[in-house]
Amino acid sequence: MLGAMSDPNGDDHRTGGGSETEPNTGAETEDGPTSRPEEAAAEMDSGAGFGDRADVGRDPRDESTQIAIEERRRKTSVLSLLVVGLGAWVVLSVLVFEAIAAPLWNDVLVGLVVMAASGYNYYRLTNDIPISTAIASLIAILGIWLVVSTALLGMTGGLFWSTLAAGLLITGIAGYNAYEAREARTVATEPGPGA
Repeated sequence: MLGAMSDPNGDDHRTGGGSETEPNTGAETEDGPTSRPEEAAAEMDSGAGFGDRADVGRDPRDESTQIAIEERRRKTSVLSLLVVGLGAWVVLSVLVFEAIAAPLWNDVLVGLVVMAASGYNYYRLTNDIPISTAIASLIAILGIWLVVSTALLGMTGGLFWSTLAAGLLITGIAGYNAYEAREARTVATEPGPGA
C-alpha cells in the first residue's frame, strides 16, 4: 500500500528510484528532473528573480581572475619587474654619469614614476587582478618622453646613451605589456564555444 502512493516530493521519478509498479532500470525517465546543473538551474524560477540568472552563485571576480591568469601565463609579470628595474636604472644613472639640473630632475622624476607605475601593475598581477592597460600605456608614453628628452634637454655622453637606451626599452616593454593586457582581456571575456 505504501509503495503505490506517490511521493509528494517527486522522488519516485529520479534516476534509479523505481517503485513497486515501476522497475528500477537505472535509466532516467523523460518527465523527471535531470542531474545536469544547467537544466536544473534553467527550471528554477522563484518569481522574484532568484535563480533566474545563469551567473548566480559565481564569484564576480571570476572574469578578473581569468584575465590575470591569462596575463601571468604570458609572462607579463616578469616584464613588469624588468620595467621596474629599468626605471630604477634611470634614477640611478644620474649618479653614475654627470648631469646638469634639468636632465637630472627629468631622469629622477620620470624614473620614479615608471618604477611606481610598473610596480603597481606587478602588484596587481601577483594578487590576481588584471594589469591596468592605462598604466601600461602611461609607462610607454613616459618611455617615449625619455627618448625625446635626451635631445630636448641637451644630454651628453653616457647619460645621453643611458637615457636613450632605457627609454627605448621601457617604451617597447610597456607597449608590449599594454598589448598583452588587452589581448588577455579579450581572450578571457570571449564567449565560449557553447555560448
